[in-house]
Amino acid sequence: MGFKCGIVGLPNVGKSTLFNALTETQAAQAANYPFCTIEPNVGQVAVPDPRLDTLAAIGKSAKIIPTQLTFVDIAGLVKGASQGEGLGNQFLGNIREVDAIVHVLRCFENDDIQHVANKVDPIADAEVVETELLLSDLDSLEKRVPNLIKRDQQGDKEARIGASVLGQALELLREGKPARLTRPKDEEEARIFAQAQLITAKPVLYVCNVNEDEAASGNALSEAVFAKAKAEGANAVVVSAAIEADLVTMDMDERLVFLEEMGLHETGLARVIHSGYDLLHLITFFTVGPKEARAWTVEKGSKAPQAAGAIHSDFERGFIRAETIAYDDYVVLGGEAAARDAGKLRQEGKDYVVKDGDVLHFKFNV
Repeated sequence: MGFKCGIVGLPNVGKSTLFNALTETQAAQAANYPFCTIEPNVGQVAVPDPRLDTLAAIGKSAKIIPTQLTFVDIAGLVKGASQGEGLGNQFLGNIREVDAIVHVLRCFENDDIQHVANKVDPIADAEVVETELLLSDLDSLEKRVPNLIKRDQQGDKEARIGASVLGQALELLREGKPARLTRPKDEEEARIFAQAQLITAKPVLYVCNVNEDEAASGNALSEAVFAKAKAEGANAVVVSAAIEADLVTMDMDERLVFLEEMGLHETGLARVIHSGYDLLHLITFFTVGPKEARAWTVEKGSKAPQAAGAIHSDFERGFIRAETIAYDDYVVLGGEAAARDAGKLRQEGKDYVVKDGDVLHFKFNV
């Protein structure tokens, strides 16, 4: 199961620099002019989780395999993108394919780096991008909803459901509100709403890109973004893309020293990755053995067969049960054998809801 976060924002806000640091590559060309990124760049990044190292040490695992998120660097949006300005239609199509939006906002002053509006105002920048995304969704639904209403009048049951839930989204968009505020009343409405792939229905993380000396504390511009995020029920983090780019070139010991000197407890990228993980409502479960200790990703609320399917479809199809040990029990007792002896290894069936940190072993038959 793959989860994609699309990095968006106006040109020259630090998107490609952030992407390069996230994926520790130079796949995205970072340059001081608009539209330097013509095609979306895709990279996978490990989700930092110290629990995995602890489990691997206890299980004497030969390999450690973390879970991953996919980040897509999408070229800069400009005003009028919803009408095809810049490379608008292409950009909007790329955004539509991701699961969540990481919205990078420029919160630093630098006369050497051009700003498309010739002023640094992250709230205004956010509104430019949000308006284009909203207009794109509005255009889509104003074409789609009348057709659904017509089919509903002809007795099409699915069209009636679509007209109800997408009609609600259309009204929100007309009021200048994102489609994510739509509240489907049942599973059928939720399914049809998800199939619509509305851009403004996607969860958003604001990334405030600040100067190096403001990475620990932020600044007045980033504070304004945090206030905006709080009002929307969204998330926000502060990052210095320049610092993150420097950290990529250092070994682990050098990174730790550098972060301490900058007054930082962890990298900004770790905060972005964890926030992206939370944004998508994901949890981690583990499998541990002598060959490997591995982290796996599933959505919150997933049941044991779905978790088994994250490993292999055969595991889900032939699911019998899941041998389950809570992370704390595994660590405190010192492994699977001791947990079994202490009665902390549980046999869970198809209705078991997987918890974050569970150490699982699946029994299946196909």
